[in-house]
Amino acid sequence: MRILAYRGHWALLSFGYWAVEERASGRYVGELGFADFKRDIVPSIEGIPELGWALAPQFHGKGYATEALGAAVGWGDQHFAQRRSVCIIHPDNHRSFRVAAKLGYKPIFSATGAGGPSTVLARPA
Repeated sequence: MRILAYRGHWALLSFGYWAVEERASGRYVGELGFADFKRDIVPSIEGIPELGWALAPQFHGKGYATEALGAAVGWGDQHFAQRRSVCIIHPDNHRSFRVAAKLGYKPIFSATGAGGPSTVLARPA
């Protein structure tokens, strides 16, 4: 079902998610990209591209997220016509906060939604 949602993002919004694979082996590392998940949070982030990522645990801490997300953010800078982007991170996910900071994301507010508490971070294009 997730793949259909990703395909729909590309078809309707001209952005979406990419699969990430390890260069040397071609193994699946994870997925990342931009989406508009229509989250029910206040203030609303609807219409703002949301950067997200999920990597397989065996690839955590090896720089894959920073490298691949850097490429994705660069793509976004070229395609979003000076719109900012956001990402949403659970308060306990310290590794993701470090990666987001390296990419220029800064916390703008805390939110509570269906997934529990989270921090919304933003980055100008």
